[in-house]
Amino acid sequence: MTERAGRARSRFTKRRRRSAAPEAAGGTTGAAGIAASEAGVVEPAEHRDATDSIPFGMRLAAAWSWRLLLVGGVLAVVVFLIIQLRLIVIPILVAVLLGALLVPFSQFLQRHRWPKWLSVTVAMVSALVVVGGLLTLGITFIARGSDDLAAQSLVAWDDFRAWLLEGPFHITEAQLNAWVDQLYSSLQEDSSVLVSGALSLGSTVGHFFAGMLLALFATLFILIDGSGIWRWVVTIFPRRARAAVDGAGRAGWSTLQNFVKVQILVATIDAVGIGLGAFLLGVPLAVPIAILVFLGSFIPIVGAVVTGALAVFVALIYNGPVIALIMLGVVLLVQQVEGHVLQPLIMGTAVKVHPLGVVVAVATGSLLAGIPGALFAVPVAAVVNVMVLYVSGGSWKSDAPPSAGPARAPLWRTVPQKPSFGRGE
Repeated sequence: MTERAGRARSRFTKRRRRSAAPEAAGGTTGAAGIAASEAGVVEPAEHRDATDSIPFGMRLAAAWSWRLLLVGGVLAVVVFLIIQLRLIVIPILVAVLLGALLVPFSQFLQRHRWPKWLSVTVAMVSALVVVGGLLTLGITFIARGSDDLAAQSLVAWDDFRAWLLEGPFHITEAQLNAWVDQLYSSLQEDSSVLVSGALSLGSTVGHFFAGMLLALFATLFILIDGSGIWRWVVTIFPRRARAAVDGAGRAGWSTLQNFVKVQILVATIDAVGIGLGAFLLGVPLAVPIAILVFLGSFIPIVGAVVTGALAVFVALIYNGPVIALIMLGVVLLVQQVEGHVLQPLIMGTAVKVHPLGVVVAVATGSLLAGIPGALFAVPVAAVVNVMVLYVSGGSWKSDAPPSAGPARAPLWRTVPQKPSFGRGE
């Protein structure tokens, strides 16, 4: 009994010693830590983490910030390269727009058992005839009425000058002559700019014709082997991304085709409305005005404003302020019908871009590339929007990656395909 009680007492004593040792060690460490902190000694890195003191919102903002900066830098480089290579990029974009219009026409002829070469030829010649005919008709009418327009402009200026001198503003002839002299002197000061612009006209015309030829050749290749070109583009990307790239590209191409068709319809309605209004009001040059309205309608917002102002100016020169006001009302009515009826019902369905997005895209394109930027802003925004939505939708994940396949068009065969090539036979 006494021996059993002794063994129990010894076990209890050992247990107390083991439990007291960590407490003593912890107390020593805690006292040493307090002393070290009071002495200004920094704790080792394993005892504290600096990132734990940063709020989660700040870490999230920092993670988004460097990623956005990286994406912005890549986009800035892309835009810079496009601007530097604009003499090549603009004709290629024109060719893509023409291809989106002419490829369905060529395929329609091929479905009706026309030979492919004849379908491509008819599509190209039709486009050249329509565009060339419109430009020839407009230039012919403008050339015929240029002398009359110049003479009528002088008469309108004399009438306006007389109204300024005799009107309610009480402007004296000395003040008017001083303003004219000031305008003339400012033109003389800027003569160097005008001379340099005239000297660069030759290079500009050369660039225009070179770009036109490049656009025609690119359009021809798109008509002949557009699908082969696209398959080659898809093969540039990794195999896992080809399904997404192929599906997004086809969705963007369909949207671009819808945009071109609807834009032609809207431009035709604008041209007929404003041209018919000018004809009924007796405004001269109604046909050139209608042609300019048709061509200007392809540039959203900017083209409508410029061509509408030109129609009102011609009405003011020839027919006076009353007819000019009526012509302004016709222009505004047609533009309101386009903006509130045609654009939401037709263009909105085809392009799926909010009107605010259209305005921002046109303003950005005009700021970056002038008139070409305004021309391509809406189709580029529409195509990019559809492609991003397609990729983010994830429907392409169940599709197999498209196979490149052999290039069947002769344009891609740059090496002879005979088995005897290279054997010396």
